[in-house]
Amino acid sequence: MLNTVLINVTSFFRDSEAWDVLKNEVVPLLVARAEPDRPIRVWSVGCASGEEPFSIAMLLAEQLGTQEFCQRVKIYATDLDEEALKIARAATYSPREVEGVPPEYLERFFERTNNHYIFDRNVRKCVIFGRHNVVHDAPISRIDLLVCRNLLIYLESETQGVVLPRLHYALNPEGFLFLGKAETQLARSPLFRPVDMKHRIFSKVPQEWRRAMAANFGTSRTTRPDLSPPGPVLLEGVINEAGAALLVIDEGGAVVLANTPARNLLGVGEADIGRPFQDLPISYRPMELRGPIEEAFRQRRHIKLEDQEYRLTQTDVMRLTIDVRPLCRPDGSAYAVLLSFSDTTRMYALERELETAQESLENSIEELQSANEELETTNEELQSTNEELETTNEELQSTNEELETLNEEARSSNEEMESVNEELRMQAEQASSYRLYLESVLRSMNGGIIVIDRKRQIQGWNRWSENAWGLRSEEVLGTSFDQLDIGIPIQQLRDDLADVRAGRKEQVERELEGVDRRGRAILCRVRISSLLDEKEGNDGLVMVFQDITDERRKEEYGRYLGRILGRALNEIYFLDPISLRFTLANKGAQQKLGYEEQRLLQMTFPEVLAGDAASTLRTMLVPLLDGTRSEIVFEATIRAAEREYPAEICMQYFADEHPPILLAMVHETSERQQLGPV
Repeated sequence: MLNTVLINVTSFFRDSEAWDVLKNEVVPLLVARAEPDRPIRVWSVGCASGEEPFSIAMLLAEQLGTQEFCQRVKIYATDLDEEALKIARAATYSPREVEGVPPEYLERFFERTNNHYIFDRNVRKCVIFGRHNVVHDAPISRIDLLVCRNLLIYLESETQGVVLPRLHYALNPEGFLFLGKAETQLARSPLFRPVDMKHRIFSKVPQEWRRAMAANFGTSRTTRPDLSPPGPVLLEGVINEAGAALLVIDEGGAVVLANTPARNLLGVGEADIGRPFQDLPISYRPMELRGPIEEAFRQRRHIKLEDQEYRLTQTDVMRLTIDVRPLCRPDGSAYAVLLSFSDTTRMYALERELETAQESLENSIEELQSANEELETTNEELQSTNEELETTNEELQSTNEELETLNEEARSSNEEMESVNEELRMQAEQASSYRLYLESVLRSMNGGIIVIDRKRQIQGWNRWSENAWGLRSEEVLGTSFDQLDIGIPIQQLRDDLADVRAGRKEQVERELEGVDRRGRAILCRVRISSLLDEKEGNDGLVMVFQDITDERRKEEYGRYLGRILGRALNEIYFLDPISLRFTLANKGAQQKLGYEEQRLLQMTFPEVLAGDAASTLRTMLVPLLDGTRSEIVFEATIRAAEREYPAEICMQYFADEHPPILLAMVHETSERQQLGPV
């Protein structure tokens, strides 16, 4: 995110006319005003990859001379981007990046290598790079020249109001502020006066700091007694547009309300209204919610569950904050509980990033402070040593250069080692996480998983296989699959294993009969496929065992029941509960009505009823469809293709089927009427 937000656009002597004014007018005045015993302090805010502070260093080194520059000048270069600071500390640039450097400066201050230009080592030592947030961190004080070019234009007005007083505080009374070409409006501040408005050079205006008085935001409010209370449509619209996902659970544990965000986020549909909350997946995912709901009912208090992990898919994870609030009657008793689900994924990620950034910032500040203290101590010791040992100055300088070279090489090596260690640590954590995740998946699968290598040695054996065959993974791992003794004839799989291993078949599926460890006869579906490595090579075989005994029994029972109903003499119709159109009819019904199946599927049930029954049928079905009655029985005249006959009709509604089905069973009563009363 920081690499996307931070705009590291910079170059040497950018806007050359402004730098010429700085060189000819500001730098000579800055040197003339400086006291001999006080260092000249420069601060480059938003230094990016270092071109800007090195440009200032070249101007001052030319004005003072390299030796005096190294003794009197300190340049602080700060930025928020740690990657850009690493580039700046290396002080190595490509030929394209130094195109803006005048030829005489390029010759004097850069060392040419095969493909790069390296900035002068002596001048480089006076430039101190560090990570710094100009909005939140304390400013560097007693600055003679503050360079902040094209940074303020990326800040909001409120943030600019925080940064400008910090820059004003950082400058000495006679210090200069050097802004960018696009920051004309930002410079019109009572804190600074223009020295050269065209080239954005300003000086500090002495000003006492005052804290703005807090404004009184008290407002009067009038009420309108003529306004009517909001209607149900308005309340429903407000609930659906509230943003948060809302669920309401009544005293009986049933879902009585779910707004639109709840249906989209939690998968609660219209069919779930009125269902017990414990039957919905959201009752136990992302966490068990029945306990907090009971506590809210019992204690009548608000419960907040923060940062709950809600996994939408295998890779898409959200963070939810769940509020459980009791809804109470005027007497204080709770009649329902309101569940509010708020998406806090972004907030959770930002908090983690903020903690990481704060830790990194604290470490950087401590390192910078320690480095500054060590540098000041070293400078004092070097000055004392230079006074006492002037005769050995040349040797010490040579030794010092060698030590600095070794130090930079050691620092570079240390950074590389830290980077490698961090990558290794992350890879180890990822490998451990993947291993635990894979073991969890294998344990939770409702089927047996057996993995064998190229030599048919067993490498994987999950919990289902332990429960089905009575052998623990410790007993079978590393043994030969061909010698495995379980309740299924695995010798029948040898040819299939060879075909898949040789690539003759991509996948093989077989059904085998056997017995489990309890002696129960089972029917297993075995699927054999290749175990592919990262290069799509065959690294072994994977066998998936699935118990389909109950499934096969249910299929046979369903076919048996269908044959019986299809041959029954009574008329049996399946109807659509909304349109009352025929969806299925048995052979007895087709023979009685005299219509073919295709013609019958285009008709509705009222079309075959004569008299008032056709017009009153929907009224009679109301208590059946709303669940008030389990069935209705009435008599009517059936209008067949060639005749009409009296019949007794029994109708039942199966709302829990998908889709719901309306069942009509018709029994002709012609013979009953002919017989008459007994």
